[in-house]
Amino acid sequence: MNSIEKAVKVLRAGGLVIYPTETCYGAGVDAANQKAIDKLLAYKTRREGRPLSVAVTNQTMASKYVKLNLTAKNLYTKFLPGPLTVVSAGKHKLAKGVESETGTLGIRIPAHPTAMALIKKFGRPITATSANVSYKPRPYSIKQLLSQISKKQRRLIDFIIDAGNLPRRPVSTIVDTTLDDRLIIRQGEIIPPRGGIFKHPGVVTKSPQATMKLAQTLCLKHWKDLQTRPLVFLLIGDLGAGKTVFAKGIGQFLQIKQPITSPTFTIGKEYHYNHYGVTGKFLHLDTWRLQHLEELTGLKLEKQFRPKNIVCIEWAGRASTPLLKLAKKAGSITISLKINQGIHVNDRIIKYNSISFHK
Repeated sequence: MNSIEKAVKVLRAGGLVIYPTETCYGAGVDAANQKAIDKLLAYKTRREGRPLSVAVTNQTMASKYVKLNLTAKNLYTKFLPGPLTVVSAGKHKLAKGVESETGTLGIRIPAHPTAMALIKKFGRPITATSANVSYKPRPYSIKQLLSQISKKQRRLIDFIIDAGNLPRRPVSTIVDTTLDDRLIIRQGEIIPPRGGIFKHPGVVTKSPQATMKLAQTLCLKHWKDLQTRPLVFLLIGDLGAGKTVFAKGIGQFLQIKQPITSPTFTIGKEYHYNHYGVTGKFLHLDTWRLQHLEELTGLKLEKQFRPKNIVCIEWAGRASTPLLKLAKKAGSITISLKINQGIHVNDRIIKYNSISFHK
């Protein structure tokens, strides 16, 4: 029995297999087996609601588990197999914990011959998450992997396909296609970065729900950053562009039960949250009526810009210089919302940049 046959036997029994991919070593289990997924999540330790990407053999297999729109199909045709993860709306056919909390699923079609042979022989999707545990480097050799995991985590591994030292290639690019326009969640080897102030040319959201989903996606993307610093959104846009709708999406992500409403007449509103066992505050500011800096004194903003707190500032272009300096020093994401004139009343063009820091 060769290594592929042994690995397939382990997968069918609900085991965890370490296998090589074109980027680094991956951790594979049967994506439809709940006990296997629970075992993988115990091995990885922390996921905070992010989707576990799965590897398939082709677009046909992918279509059984996700809804493929034209944007996704174009990416499959142009870039796969290869180091690209395409995120689509899931069909909820896999084990709990594979799809994200917003119902999305990342699909990989690996270019590595061993990985592809393993999936073909198994006949179903396997997880394609990297084999490193949380906050540890991605492993390019089995020796490196074993040196950075605990004895308890070693015991969770049932089989290893050792392909030696893998080339140190960039991570896979992750692209969310659920908004029709592609949204780059993580930049890897595929799809060069955009130029200009905004890293993304803009996505079009066709409903308030889609705008809120974008806010949730960005919160999920930066959840790890939030553990060590505040997450600050600077919202720019005309009246009715969707700034408060975006803030409501943040509230939905944090599972805040109180209604998120515009704080126009109070300057700021504060909400407490407990999400994934993390407690913090969501501070929603509206600077439209801000006349004097003294109005911000009661908010004690210096204490609010701390790790695990999310701050959302509407009308950021009108904000006071001290407030913007505080926001940008903490690390901010600028969100530009614009009504897509002449198309549809609910269409919004939304651009955003990555976290930026200023002294």
